[in-house]
Amino acid sequence: MFRRLRELRILPRWIIIVIDAFLVLIAVSFSYILRFNFNLVSVDSSNYEVGIPVFVFLSIFVSLITRSYSGIVRYTGFQDGLRVAYTIGLASGLSALFNFLYYAKNGISGLPYSINLIALFISVVFLLTYRLIVKFIFNFLKGGPKSLKKILIFGAGQSGQIVNQLFTNDNDSKVMGYIEDDQNKVGKVVNGVKIYSGNRIEQVMVELDIDEIVISVQNLDITRKNELVDIALRSGTKVLHVPPVNKWAKGELSTRQIQEINIEDLLGREAINLNNYYISKEVGEQRILITGAAGSIGSEIVRQLAGYHPISLILYDQSESSMFSLQQELKEFLLGDIEVEYIIGDITNSERLNHVFETYKPNIVFHAAAYKHVPMMEINSTEAVLCNVLGTRSLAEISVKNKVDKFVYISTDKAVNPTNVMGASKRIGEMFVQSLNNLAEKGVYSKTKFVTTRFGNVLGSNGSVIPLFKEQIAKGGPVTVTHPEITRFFMTIPEACQLVLEAAAMGKGGEIFIFDMGKSVKIADLAERMILLSGFEPNSEIKIEFTGLREGEKLFEELLNDKENCINTHHNKIMIAKVIDHPFLKVNSAIDEIIQLANDQKEFEMVQRMKKLVPEFISNESKFTELDKSAV
Repeated sequence: MFRRLRELRILPRWIIIVIDAFLVLIAVSFSYILRFNFNLVSVDSSNYEVGIPVFVFLSIFVSLITRSYSGIVRYTGFQDGLRVAYTIGLASGLSALFNFLYYAKNGISGLPYSINLIALFISVVFLLTYRLIVKFIFNFLKGGPKSLKKILIFGAGQSGQIVNQLFTNDNDSKVMGYIEDDQNKVGKVVNGVKIYSGNRIEQVMVELDIDEIVISVQNLDITRKNELVDIALRSGTKVLHVPPVNKWAKGELSTRQIQEINIEDLLGREAINLNNYYISKEVGEQRILITGAAGSIGSEIVRQLAGYHPISLILYDQSESSMFSLQQELKEFLLGDIEVEYIIGDITNSERLNHVFETYKPNIVFHAAAYKHVPMMEINSTEAVLCNVLGTRSLAEISVKNKVDKFVYISTDKAVNPTNVMGASKRIGEMFVQSLNNLAEKGVYSKTKFVTTRFGNVLGSNGSVIPLFKEQIAKGGPVTVTHPEITRFFMTIPEACQLVLEAAAMGKGGEIFIFDMGKSVKIADLAERMILLSGFEPNSEIKIEFTGLREGEKLFEELLNDKENCINTHHNKIMIAKVIDHPFLKVNSAIDEIIQLANDQKEFEMVQRMKKLVPEFISNESKFTELDKSAV
């Protein structure tokens, strides 16, 4: 019998309604007996045959409206208790109204007010008591409190109290306390749980023998979040966090959504304040083409642009699988008044591009399509040049031909003092669009404005280091880092794309916008932290191995080269790089030679010509290093 009870998951709702109705029937019947001091003769003359059915019927009727029966009984908590009390209170109020109308018509009470009030209190007690008894039985059958995880909640606000209720209903956990930075709350008790000071978090975790700490505070300062995680990792405590309210399933939080914190949550930074008015003015009611639209950056630009209500989004990418996935996603949230075109094509195919421009007539172009993987492009250098240089030139020239208003070129910090073909190809792309913009300013071409944005690594992008580390940790290691001192800048994909839109809105043409990337992160420290967050000990349970720099890889990235400086803009995270202007004819002629060599698969001659055009291009850990030696 006990095994059957343990296997019974959720009582059917109709059974709960029947039980509730039966208990209300007992409660109101007992109320008559109490009211008349157990004098059954007085009860018999009190018109109970009208009053009892009315109270029971109204209780059932109101419960169907408030759905007080819908909660899972064995998880009964404070909110469920309030719902039950509200239901019976409302039913009691309707009963009083019935009594008033019945008395006015018949001259006698249908359900005396005193009995109605007694029935209200007894019904609430009966309904809550039976729920708590069921909850206790289930807890007992599941093994009692011996195996309970001890939980500490950071934040005693509304979100923290919801978390407390969830874990209170969870038979495997027990909330031991709250942690608060607000000293006015310290020492108080909320729902039977004490609030401790955030200044004593380490001591509290030791004193209470905490297994898990849950960060419930929404929009917690990233520095404070990192402090909490470091403290928890030192004590071997697991760290979980509550997702933003807008990501709660159907507006409600569940324990499944409270997940372990990951490295992306700790590398993120404070929210960016955007000038949405100017962005909306720039891209609203426009026809916008996004190349590389199904990629990490391109797809996020699409999502953000959709919020500014353009006339149409023309999505261009060569990956049909990724484009299909994006199409399925956009169906879920795109407004019906935005036309979306899904175009499969290669940006080096000028005939395809010409057809797209003539058909859909875009006003603005966001050029995110590129080959970006440094070691892979060092091996396949001619393809890097054909995509990143030829593709960019073709797209830019077709934009000019079709009188596009603005062309936004998405570059990379690897274009600064490049040590690899990929970075050099992106730098040549920068040089070309900037020189083309100079011609437009002189009236040689149309008035297409060319704007370049330059930023570093983005978290979670395809081929980035964090997904690789996660995969290696899942396999039990080792985690491979190229060099003990290698560092990188990181920003989230949404943050990078927000800044791209802001820069696009403020760009007058010819600028290279660089973004504030924050502090660079040592990759070895990143690997160690990810191992700790996964519950393992670095270099004992999971080893970190140093494999040496890969082809074309730098020890550290830069946003400006030695001959560049920058000026500030109205946005504190966006600056304009002051770079040397290059004559269009010189750049275009050099690109002609480079592309011809790429088509002929003469990669060494091609790279040599690239180095002549971009003198700061010095290869590192690459087969092309010998070209630098011969030049010296």
